[in-house]
Amino acid sequence: MSSLSPIKNAANYGYIAGGLLAIAGCCLASPALAATPLPQAHAHNDYEHKRPLLDALDHGFCSVEADIYLVDGALLVAHNRRDVKPERTLEALYLDPLLARVRENGGRVYRDGPPFTLLVDIKADGVRAYEVLAERLPKYAEMLTVARDGKLQPGAVTIVISGDRAMDRIAADQVRYVGIDGRMSDLDATTPVDLMPLVSDSWMSHFRWRGKGDIPAEEKTKLRDFVAKAHAKGRRVRFWAIPANRAVWSELSDAGVDLINTDDLAGLEQYLRERDHAK
Repeated sequence: MSSLSPIKNAANYGYIAGGLLAIAGCCLASPALAATPLPQAHAHNDYEHKRPLLDALDHGFCSVEADIYLVDGALLVAHNRRDVKPERTLEALYLDPLLARVRENGGRVYRDGPPFTLLVDIKADGVRAYEVLAERLPKYAEMLTVARDGKLQPGAVTIVISGDRAMDRIAADQVRYVGIDGRMSDLDATTPVDLMPLVSDSWMSHFRWRGKGDIPAEEKTKLRDFVAKAHAKGRRVRFWAIPANRAVWSELSDAGVDLINTDDLAGLEQYLRERDHAK
């Protein structure tokens, strides 16, 4: 029988329980135990979540979006210029944690998982912001997809520039760590896929259907034609401003849309996992 008093025994049990909880917490935080990845899941305005990047990863998302402004030489993440904060840099919120995760996970964001997309939406000063970004990306070269003289070398993370896209300036780089986000008007363009790996556009600009009732036959055909044309050139497809409901998500999935845009991380994760389970 222990010679410790009940109070001391309780204290010891508390220390032990606390230690076990701490160990469990460390294990749960390990990237190796992350959610099963969902290749179609894209976190729109990801930085507005409580834990930028990390919340998306916990839900298995394989693509996130960060809006940036160039402010006094820093690439600051925010939707509006007035909301920038000096500590919320692209490096601190996204590039550094992604690199740490790739190193811990054997060269992937998710261990043995699919490639990951970081969509960087430059809100203003596209050329200057890109040039600052281009100067900093070689530090992260070990995880990034890179194009060298037109030859693509896939990496764990592919960066795609959206928003104020300095297309001519980006295209001029012989060694390039980014691609450009095209538009539906670019579907017939001859731009190389290494330069334009993705085409995105506003759902509201092309479709009237919002998820109530069946999608009109002509809009279903239009959606599938968009996707087929993009895929024929090796480009992925994304729509922004999509209605956040399962009916729309289902049509996008069935049509083969590569990235489904959402602010509702938990809702889209649940839908995609239920869909995969039902297959």
